[in-house]
Order: sequence, then C-alpha cells, then structure tokens
Amino acid sequence: MMKRLSIYAFVMLIYVTTYINNAFSQTTPASYAIKGTFATADNSPAKDVVVQLLTAADKKLVKLEYTDAQGNFNFDRIPAGEYLVATQSMAYSPWLSAPITLRQTTQLGTIRLQPTSTTLRETNVVAVKPFIQQQYDKTVLNVASSISAAGSTALEVLQKAPGITIDQNDNIAMRGRQGVLFMIDGKLVPMSGQELANLLRNLSANQIEKIELITNPSAKYDAAGTSGIIDIRLKKGNSSGTNGNASLSYGQGRYPKLNPSFNFNSKLKRVNIFGSYNYAFRQDFNDLTIERQFYDNNNEYTGSNNYQNFFRHSTNSHNARIGADYSLTSDIVVGIVANGIFSKNDITTHSDGQSLDAHQQKAGSFLTLGDNHPQRNNGSINLNYKHKLDTTGRELSLDLDYARFTSSETQNYTTSYHYPVKPSYVLYGDLQGDLLIRSVKADYTQPLKAIDAKLDAGIKSSWVKADNDVRFFDRSNGTDILDAGKSNHFIYDENIHAAYLNASKKWPRLSIQAGLRVENTNAKGVQVTSKDNFDRHYTQFFPSGYIGYTFNKTHDLGLSVSRRINRPSYRDLNPFKVFLDPLTYATGNPYLNPEITESAELTHTFLEKYVTKIGFSTTTDNILMVLSPDTLPNSVIQTGRNLARYNYYNFSFSFPITVGKWLNSTNDALVYYGEYKGDLVNTHLNASRVTFSFNSTNTVIINANTTLEITGSYDSPSYYGFLDLKDFWFVNIGAQRQLWHKKASLKLNLSDVFGSSRTSAFTRLTGYGETFLQRRDSRVLTFTFNYKFGKSTGNSSSKKTGGAEEEKRRAG
Repeated sequence: MMKRLSIYAFVMLIYVTTYINNAFSQTTPASYAIKGTFATADNSPAKDVVVQLLTAADKKLVKLEYTDAQGNFNFDRIPAGEYLVATQSMAYSPWLSAPITLRQTTQLGTIRLQPTSTTLRETNVVAVKPFIQQQYDKTVLNVASSISAAGSTALEVLQKAPGITIDQNDNIAMRGRQGVLFMIDGKLVPMSGQELANLLRNLSANQIEKIELITNPSAKYDAAGTSGIIDIRLKKGNSSGTNGNASLSYGQGRYPKLNPSFNFNSKLKRVNIFGSYNYAFRQDFNDLTIERQFYDNNNEYTGSNNYQNFFRHSTNSHNARIGADYSLTSDIVVGIVANGIFSKNDITTHSDGQSLDAHQQKAGSFLTLGDNHPQRNNGSINLNYKHKLDTTGRELSLDLDYARFTSSETQNYTTSYHYPVKPSYVLYGDLQGDLLIRSVKADYTQPLKAIDAKLDAGIKSSWVKADNDVRFFDRSNGTDILDAGKSNHFIYDENIHAAYLNASKKWPRLSIQAGLRVENTNAKGVQVTSKDNFDRHYTQFFPSGYIGYTFNKTHDLGLSVSRRINRPSYRDLNPFKVFLDPLTYATGNPYLNPEITESAELTHTFLEKYVTKIGFSTTTDNILMVLSPDTLPNSVIQTGRNLARYNYYNFSFSFPITVGKWLNSTNDALVYYGEYKGDLVNTHLNASRVTFSFNSTNTVIINANTTLEITGSYDSPSYYGFLDLKDFWFVNIGAQRQLWHKKASLKLNLSDVFGSSRTSAFTRLTGYGETFLQRRDSRVLTFTFNYKFGKSTGNSSSKKTGGAEEEKRRAG
C-alpha cells in the first residue's frame, strides 16, 4: 500500500510542479545556466576551487559556487544578461573569463588553471565551516573543522550528530531507525553491530574530513540501508607535489587514549601515490547495572537477578591504507587501493550477580570473571578503471574488489558460586571466523544532450562466503569437555546480482531524478553441527526518485521517495551462542528475514539556509534485538527477531545563527513519532511515542588564529521495540590555536563536561522485565597537535577507494 502511495505522490508532484513551472515561465523572466569544468595542465580535476559569477558592468558578485570532485561547476537559474566568471584558489592562479552574453544555457567547456608560483601568507580573513550543514538529501558533519572532534573516535563524533543514537549494545540508529548502511569513502564497511562499533572506535576523527548522513540515496547506491547511509569521508591530499598531515592526540578520562596518525599524497606527472596510517591505543570501561524481574503465566512475580557489571577494554589498532593512480592518457586512469585494519583487544569482565526469590529473599549469588582476547585482521584490495569516453560527459568506470576478514578470539570465564556454595564453573571458548568477499561492478554515464539530461546505469555481482567455527569447553574439572549446546560451526554462502538505471534532468526551476534498481539474492546457510540448513532465492525491485522546484530565491521545495532493504548481518544469522554469564547469552537467528522500508520526505529551504523536512516511512519485518527469557529458569537470551511493522513520522528544522563576525551557531531540532506493531516472544507490542531531539554547535571566533567551540545535544525519552529509553544529554567544550602561518594547530577539548552521557532504559514483555543503567568513559580531556607538511602545485586526481558494496557492511 505504501509503495503505491509513494508512487502516486511522486507522479502527482511531477504534474503539479510541471504545471506551476509552466505558469511561472509565463509570468517571470526566463533564466539560464552557465556550466564548465576546471582542470590542471595534466587534465586532473581542479577540486574545491571558488568560482564567482560577476556582473560584467560593475563586477558585483551574483553567485558563488565550489567545483566538485570532477572539477565541475554550475550556475543555474541565472537571468539573461552580461556576466563574468572568475576563480579564487590558494593552489591556482586567478582566472577571469571574457564577458559572457547569456541568452541561453552556456557550456564553457574545460578550462586549464595554472598553479600558483608564490607562497601565500596568512591573511586576516577567517572562514569557519560549520560542524553541521543541512542539504536537500543529506546532513554533512564537517569533522575536520570541529574542535571538539579532535582526538575523538568516529563513534564519539557520531554521538554528537543530530538524529543519531547509539544504544547499550552499540546498535546505531539514525533519526530513531536502525538499519543504517555505513560507508568509508563511498565503499561499504565490512562490519555491523558491535564489530562495526569497534571499527569506529579504532578510527580516529583526526583522519576524517567529513561525514555525510544520506537519508534517501539514489538507485546508484546498493538498496541496503532502510534508514539511510552514513558515508565517512577520510582526509586526502588534493594537491600535486608531495604533501600531507601528521597528528598526535592524547586523551585522559578514567583511562588514557593515545592516537598518532599520518597521511600523505605524492603526485608527479602521471603517477599519484597516496596513503595513511593510524595507530590507536585506548583504554575504556563500560559500567552496567542491570535489574531483571521474572513473572509466571499469571503475571505474578517469581524472582529476580541483579547484576553489577564492569567491563574494561584495552585496544591496540593499526589502520593502514596505500594506493596509486596512473593516467594512461588524459582520459583513462587506472588505480589500485589496499586497506588493512589489524586490531588486538584485551577485555576483562567483572559480573557480580545476585538472585532473589518471589519474597525478595536472597536465593543465590555468584561472581563471573572474564578474560577475553579478540583479534581482527581485515584486509581488502581494489582495482579500478575510469575512462572519459568523450568531451560530452560519457564515462565508464569498473571496480574489482577482493576482501578477506579473519577473526580469532579466546574467552575465559570463571564463575564462583557464593550462595549456595558449589564448585566453580570454568568455561573456555575458541572462536574462529573467516569471511571472503569478491565483487565486480561497472557504472556508465550517458549525457542526453538533446533534452539536457543525464542517464546513469550499472551492474554489480558479489560473492560472499562466511565460515564461523565456535567451540566452548567446560574446564570445571581440569579437563576440556566440549559443550555441544554452546558450540557450533556455521557456513553461509551468498550471491547477489544487481542492475540499476537512473535518469536526471534540470530545468531553470524544476529538477527531477528517477531510478530503479533490481537485486537478485541467492543465499544458503548450513549448521554443520546440527545438519540444519536453509536456501533463499528472491528478486526484488527498488524504485527511488526526487523532484525539486525553486519558486524564487527565497523558497525551494523537494520531495524524495524510495524503497530499500536491510539484510541481516552474517553475524546476526550465525546461531552460535555468546556467553556473558551463566544466565545470560546472545545468539544469532538464521531464520531472520530482511526488512523492507518504503519512505517519502518533503524538504523546504528558506533563504538557502533554513531547512525544514517532513517525512514518513513504514518498515515491514523490522529487525529488532530482543532480550527475552530462555529455556533455563531465570535465564535470558538476546537475539534478532522480525517485528511485523514499524511506522515512522518525522519533522525537523535546521537553523543557523550568526552574530557579527564572532559567533556562528548551527542548530538542528528533530521531532519524530515511532510506532512499533507486532507480536514477539508471546507479547503483543504496540508502542509509540513522540520524541524530541536538539543539537547545537557554536563557534566563537576570538581572532584569526584562535577559536572556541561549544556543542550540546539533548534527546527526550524514546522507544526501541520493547526498550523504553530515558532522556540523554551532553555538553562538550574546546579551543583551537593556529600556529606557524596555519601550518600547525593545537586543540584542547573536554567532552561530556557534566558527566551526563549515560544510557538508562526499561523493558517489559510477557514473563520478563529489565531495568539497566550504563556508563562509559565519556568525560575525557584531549590534547591534539596537528601539522601540515609539504608543498603543492595543483590539484591531484581523484583517489578511488573501490566498489565493494552492501555485503561488506554485514560482515563480522
């Protein structure tokens, strides 16, 4: 039903806006566009160049744009007249066009810029890019310009983002919805759940340029990610010559955090080499208090388990990346990129449990001590080819990806029973995992000059094999006795074939994009131990579209619709049990179905800076992580389950505030209504609530070299399935000082100033209830030193990072 409504709404808006466009074209002056491309002498794109549109008569500024990653710029909706086009850039000499008589859309072609031959000194102009920028289809977090982000991890930066929540199990939700697709430089990351959270903890914010929160991606993206895409864009050298950046951060909370990082770019003639290395040593804690209650069939209280858990994490992580591009000709570039993430962790757990009977009398107590040592070796390689077929914009790109992710972990748990006294229970776990991913992808762009439109098409195939062998042994009597109930060997094979077609066109006032993606999935899972297996074969279609209309310089309106899928991660499908204490387990569910989301969102922009969004989505077979009673008395198991439906309504408003030249404030308010409906674990769930979220980032400019930053966030109570989450808030403060003509900087940041960043929730279902409070090492004082080195003579070619897609996110 929602699919039909979305299509009807999309078609109706096309008719309405086309009618309005025709009406306005009869009553308002015609407008046109001026387009072009800036490149270097070796035909590399000139990125991030400031392009100004000036009146020819008096050189007054009409409009300002930046060139994109391909060096393109586009001034649209420009009245007929006489104009000049000019550039400003620290890397290139200024360029000024001859007068342009605009009577129709004008294409200037490719313009070569010359590198600057002099070293630019510091000026008194202070340009501050806000931490948060709202756009039509996405929200951009400018991490590199944030003081409070210095020395933080990617996970901690996301916690500051508007609409992003992270629960006690490290599940990441965007605007109240899980099923988020993660990318790094446009390439999907190979993990989900806690594995993804660990990767983000090992990724330093010092390596990140920006993070894009994409709510309604086009058909060019994989159909995965029911609540959208989070794309982390890493810092890259964008100039010729040899240059780079070195950074060192030290933070102290309850425990220390050390993070040196380094990245470089070296371009000489046709060859461009780039790379980065990041080392992270972090010690963190997780203090978790749990109170569990159990009930019989008559809803009578039968007893409870209370826990005081303390987990201490120590992480040593190496993150390296190296790549090269070679220009065979001015139109053909081939490249190779290799990535490696190698981490070793030491985790100690202390779980003090106490059981009470129906009369609140002590029925038992035990202490579980854990000593775990997980290791992850994640490596991938990408070969890419890009060919500009002609000067009209026809382009072909190819990607071949190979990735292998291995994991090994030893677990040692010893449970001592204090009351009643009985022999200790000693459990040893040997967990081995191997994941192999191969993919091939091709994309083609075809300009349709006759109608001034563009057509994109592509195909992709991926092959995935996951092999997880988990063995637990009972060592209580001094010998290894295999525990068949906890051990399992699970093999999963998956093959996905996909194709897409996406068309877009812009008029002076109206812009339309429409696409269709089809994906054929073939999956097979085998539990070697129990001989159980399953086969799944299905083909699904995923339409998406966008239509936007500019009424005048004050008002823009846009509508986007999409249908997306979220497949369970390979770990979520793996049915082996993870031991937490004698009465608590986590396990995968091999019979989880993918969830499907259909959504629509209306966006209004006022004065090009005040953004209002209204949206609706409905998700079927919504995947929830659920805590519920297990087969043993007073025991609990956590696993993924499919809920019949989740409806989501949202309203958001983004408004910047500027006070003189000394204060820039970016503010985002979100109100959403989430409605869960369905039956799970013998419980009918019909939970709904209006939730409010507010995020504010404020930059105070002291002088050209010194700035202060204050960020704050608040989330009102919300629901996640059966979980009733309490409100959540935090405040961060920071300062930055530029040194040595802005080649270096010092940053000092205190996160979670008031120690308020904690998670508290309550859950209740048939036979079971739980209350928990979680605290982490969130109040941290961090010192960061950053230094830019090298010289540059022009922009480099765009560095490719690969085309392996949605299956990599689900690894781990």
